[in-house]
Amino acid sequence: MRTKPFDKIFLISVIILVLVGFFIFASASMGLLARESGATFERVLLKQLLIGVVLGSIVLYAFSRIPYRFFRKYALYIFIFSLVVTAMVFIPKLGFTHGGATRWLHLGPLTFQPAELLKFGFVVFFAAWISGVKDKVTNIKQGIIPFAVILGLCGALLIKQPDVGTLMVIGAAGVAMLVASGVPWKHIGGLFLIGLVTIALLIMVKPYLKDRLMTFLDPNRDPTGASYQIQQSLIAVGSGGLVGKGFGQSVQKFNFLPEPIGDSIFAVYAEEWGLLGSIVLLLFFLFFAIRGIHIAAASPDLFGGLLALGIVILIVVQSFINIASTLGIFPITGMPLLFVSHGGSALLFTMAEVGILLNISRARKASTS
Repeated sequence: MRTKPFDKIFLISVIILVLVGFFIFASASMGLLARESGATFERVLLKQLLIGVVLGSIVLYAFSRIPYRFFRKYALYIFIFSLVVTAMVFIPKLGFTHGGATRWLHLGPLTFQPAELLKFGFVVFFAAWISGVKDKVTNIKQGIIPFAVILGLCGALLIKQPDVGTLMVIGAAGVAMLVASGVPWKHIGGLFLIGLVTIALLIMVKPYLKDRLMTFLDPNRDPTGASYQIQQSLIAVGSGGLVGKGFGQSVQKFNFLPEPIGDSIFAVYAEEWGLLGSIVLLLFFLFFAIRGIHIAAASPDLFGGLLALGIVILIVVQSFINIASTLGIFPITGMPLLFVSHGGSALLFTMAEVGILLNISRARKASTS
């Protein structure tokens, strides 16, 4: 098949997100000037520039040159490897805990969050599975049950960390891939009910999940404790008004928001750019999603289409969950806002996944542009 140019419109949308994200991050990082965290403004900003922009661009280019069918050939090995690496966070002195969660590995002077690899491994393997069984995926034994088993393997590791937010993102990607493959809606409805029951059981046995749910239902219940982060986020968002206070003028990032460069970064942005600025950022993500789905629909084969769709859902759903939790319309999950928040693992894997999307776009059907 003749190779076509990559989707330049999609690439431009990614470049805009990366640059806007760094711009937002630079302002949010100013909050470190008032904190005794050991991390200086200059060091954090330089690290984000080198990892998110420079190294991220190199990773994007490298993965855009790898034929996407390569990942189908090694899908099982990639998934098994991702499970093993994720399980390594529970090895003493190798994995470490922060904020009550054991989600990171020490790699010398660097840290790595294996859940990012697990998300990618799941999407690659499930896309390969569906493209292997093809029309049989509409059968419960070939579609729903394998999905439940694969998701269960991921869930066993993520719940123990705990990282239920990432599990929800993986589940959303898997369900989207099943829907796109033609699985009957009654089966999807059954999955949804099973998911609700599972979440209810987890809330019963995991006190921190119950605490987050209660905080979500009543943000005023413990303003100096469990509700502190959402309270400060809502203050930041509300004080931004229609047009915001302007670049660098956020007050909440100084000693109020717990994670101004992490999962609370959208609150800083909303305070500085207001409702209109927030809508613009949401539109950027929405355009990314639409163009990404366009790439998936134009893929010449089922594997490429499902892989593209899964990647798009991973990125967009996580970003929207982050924004929704900041606005108090979804429980806080602790996940970063992709392209924007601090976090080398998330940035690099996101750029690698974008590179794969660009490679898929080069093989698009002749009738599409």
